Amino acid sequence: MTVRLLVADDHEVVRAGLKSLLAPARDVEIAGEAAEGPEAIRLARRLRPDVMLLDVRMPGADGLAVLSQIRAELPSIAALMFSAYDNPTYIARAMALGAAGYLLKNASGEEIILAIRRAASGENLWSSEGRRQISAALSTERATGDVDVPLTKREAQVLRQMALGLSNKEIAQALEISYETVKEHVQHILRKLAVADRTQAAVWAVRMGVV
Repeated sequence: MTVRLLVADDHEVVRAGLKSLLAPARDVEIAGEAAEGPEAIRLARRLRPDVMLLDVRMPGADGLAVLSQIRAELPSIAALMFSAYDNPTYIARAMALGAAGYLLKNASGEEIILAIRRAASGENLWSSEGRRQISAALSTERATGDVDVPLTKREAQVLRQMALGLSNKEIAQALEISYETVKEHVQHILRKLAVADRTQAAVWAVRMGVV
């Protein structure tokens, strides 16, 4: 059986590289390509691929936003995140939103082909350690309960940026505030949410619809 793959990545060189990497795999066919989030969703609706390979950072809507939409609308499509960022916040969000796995862009062609085949067959690619860490985050009282947390407007803005995977430096630039102010807000957010780290805060934000 041929696996029909939809590739969504805003870098043409990455899409071209994937074509070369996948060429030896006669059972994997690239059914479509998208350079931005909204285009990926439109193509998924029209092409109904078996697997989507989603870049995390894309224009219009990032890969995690696309993942959320696809899992809600087209749950039969397996989604693999494909990123240059080994970011625990991205990984936590991807697992919480139902991705089949999270691949780094430095993976070998053999690893990518195997992951696509496994995802197409309905397998979950998360390691047992990865599942354990994220499950711990998902099972925290704050992550699962409908808790009214008194965040200030600025803290809510910072939390949203954290859940999107931005570093403190990137948050400072995005919100036009100082790096030290961001650090202070992050500490307050972790304390108010009663979570141990940014990963758990990101999971809480996903569960509560902040992102």
